[in-house]
Amino acid sequence: MADNKDRATHVVYESESLGSVKIADDVIACIAGLAATEVDGVDSMAGNITKDILSMLGAKGLSKGVRLDIDGEELSLDLTLNVKYGYSIPEVSAAVQDRVKTTLENMTGLHVVRVGISIAGVNTDTGR
Repeated sequence: MADNKDRATHVVYESESLGSVKIADDVIACIAGLAATEVDGVDSMAGNITKDILSMLGAKGLSKGVRLDIDGEELSLDLTLNVKYGYSIPEVSAAVQDRVKTTLENMTGLHVVRVGISIAGVNTDTGR
């Protein structure tokens, strides 16, 4: 079995007879990012320069634009997005909040108490 002692993980289920189920922070952040980018009007996740450089160098486990805080079974997230030009930022943000909350609660069993959205940019590329 791979050694995951250096990864931040959270127990989401325990059974005395079968053991426990742990989910790494990176996995939770990846699920959140994927759910957010499924929303119409979201162009991409926006990350900070350090994460962008590390991902280019091959560092694994970095989920661009997602910061999370887990306290017991409660999860708070902050997502940084780039939206497509012409879309309503409040409507896209509300749709992202709903999609991310629903997806994470269904997949992880954690209770999402907050999904904060920051808009980092607007993509004006019209494909020309």
